Amino acid sequence: MGILEKISEIEKEIARTQKNKATEYHLGLLKAKLAKYRSTLLEPAKKGGEKGEGFDVLKSGDARVALIGFPSVGKSTMLSTLTKTQSEAAAYEFTTLTCIPGVIEYKGANIQLLDLPGIIEGAAQGKGRGRQVIAVARTADLILMMCDATKGDLQKGLLEKELESVGIRLNRRKPNIYFKIKKGGGIAFNSTLTLTKVDEKLVQMILHEYKIFNAEVLFRDDCTADELIDVISGNRVYLPCLYVYNKIDQISMEEVDRIARQPFSVVVRNEWKLHDVFKVIFYTRALGTKKNNNQMHLE
Repeated sequence: MGILEKISEIEKEIARTQKNKATEYHLGLLKAKLAKYRSTLLEPAKKGGEKGEGFDVLKSGDARVALIGFPSVGKSTMLSTLTKTQSEAAAYEFTTLTCIPGVIEYKGANIQLLDLPGIIEGAAQGKGRGRQVIAVARTADLILMMCDATKGDLQKGLLEKELESVGIRLNRRKPNIYFKIKKGGGIAFNSTLTLTKVDEKLVQMILHEYKIFNAEVLFRDDCTADELIDVISGNRVYLPCLYVYNKIDQISMEEVDRIARQPFSVVVRNEWKLHDVFKVIFYTRALGTKKNNNQMHLE
């Protein structure tokens, strides 16, 4: 059985396993195995495998913003409007086939905006040049995710799933867990508060799945098994993400209002309000400001 098949089987088993106290250890091990297989699948890309023509773009300016989304959601139009760069836009899918950089000049700062080819479902496994696209996204300071408002939250959920599967965590802080591998002494487990989502036995089982038998683990927050796996893996990136919803003229005003009130969300009309878009990008930690849970929208 290949890695893709193993990943698929574990995902199916996780989906059909009821989540309760009796299954928490089993689910914890399944999640650890899934994370290991996904890391193995992506190793060639991380080690400098095929980058693909046009994807190796030198990072420049004060910050890098990666513009991602499904095909034909308006990414190329946005790049051409926000920057002086012309990115081909058309009514058919996959107009953009390489990484096209542009520069936003705002308040004395130069922000590099990258128009990446449209992501499709299964991108994390390499479909539609997905690995190259995601590899570039990992180098960004901010993800600008464009969604078709007529699709509701479907596109947002699918894109988040693809990025999540390759270790990109959106609008989340790094888990407050101290973890250090030692040469001996077994597993030293401790916490500064009462844990409700994991216990010492589950932590040891997850560590043993990674062939780690000597380590120091200190929980400073009530973290989950998934967050512990992220810390053990050590290759996760935590990026702020701004969700930009296009084509809002095709939905009701009630739906526009609902979308605009979601955290980290922006709705845009056909005529881009450039100053507001610049302002939101500028203050969404791309230039070092702290992440928060404030709701963001354009009037």
